[in-house]
Amino acid sequence: MSFIGNIIWLLLGGLITAIEYFISSLLLMLTIVGIPFGLQTMKLGVLALWPFGSKVVDRPQASGCLNTLMNVIWIFIGGIWICLSHLVFGILLAITIIGIPFARQHFKLAHIALVPFGKEIR
Repeated sequence: MSFIGNIIWLLLGGLITAIEYFISSLLLMLTIVGIPFGLQTMKLGVLALWPFGSKVVDRPQASGCLNTLMNVIWIFIGGIWICLSHLVFGILLAITIIGIPFARQHFKLAHIALVPFGKEIR
């Protein structure tokens, strides 16, 4: 089921979303200051490329204050807007019965888009 869901996801916009994340990641990595944020955007791109069957978990060693500080900076720079866009798409897809699995994937992306530092994709 996850393979078919991922193929449908890619055809209906997941590939475009992943490409947008990868392009923004490369643009963020052009500056030294943007490299940590570019790595997190790359993480979002990987999850947007193949979301079905992937899990977002907390890293056990990621409980430091640096992750919290970076998450706060991330939220103010653009994480809130990324999260809100995934929430809107998730709500719109959840209205239809056939869109509920895709809405769940958007909610997963919204969660990691809000606070990506200290998270790991498995």
